[in-house]
Amino acid sequence: MDPKNTYREGEQDTKEAWRESDGDESLADKVGDAGDELRRQVGNAGDSIDQGLDDASDSAKRAQRGADGESLADKVGNAGDDLRR
Repeated sequence: MDPKNTYREGEQDTKEAWRESDGDESLADKVGDAGDELRRQVGNAGDSIDQGLDDASDSAKRAQRGADGESLADKVGNAGDDLRR
């Protein structure tokens, strides 16, 4: 799991526990929990889309670099992309 996703999970669980700490789960608590859940899901979806775009971009760059034969510069560029992942 991605560190950002893990952080979002922990943050949401902490807020939920704090809201329930008084023993009374009010309507405001439920709305807050629902809002936190929605923000977590949107954030995680955005991260997944961003990762997918990065992977597609890396694949396109790798294909372009190899189109004319792989030079040393191409190998360095591909290695940099691999390290970034």
